[in-house]
Amino acid sequence: MTERADLLASLQRHRGFLLFTVGGLTDEQARLTPTASALCLGGLLRHVATIERSWSAFAAGGAEGMASVEVDWVTGFQMPPGATLADLVADFEAAAAETDALVEKLDLDTAHPLPTAPWFEPGASWTVRRVFLHLIAEISQHSGHADILRETIDGQKTMG
Repeated sequence: MTERADLLASLQRHRGFLLFTVGGLTDEQARLTPTASALCLGGLLRHVATIERSWSAFAAGGAEGMASVEVDWVTGFQMPPGATLADLVADFEAAAAETDALVEKLDLDTAHPLPTAPWFEPGASWTVRRVFLHLIAEISQHSGHADILRETIDGQKTMG
């Protein structure tokens, strides 16, 4: 396998965990916040789609590209009123396809300075490769959150 194929396989595997976790739920179940956190399964799908678009924009165009994607840090983990789980899955899959296309075409060694933010080391740059590795970590982390939520809702486990 090539490095690009490895990145794509890992992205797709971890997205698959998240999609499996939300499979078969009603819209009402996807809105539930059954744990001490305010997270819901629909909101996690929405957030991951947004984060994929944001980091993909960074990979393609640096901090300016990333700034072109609106990230709602206040309600971005919620399922919007009127949204359906099917809508959120479709958007999640569209964001995944957009990212996958960039994995196929961008130079993995290109580096961009990170945007100025308190959580980034001042003056640091990330390669496109590191961005995609970061996305794998993000998706994995949120898949774990989703697994806990789903198990709390109806006992289904994604793994184990």
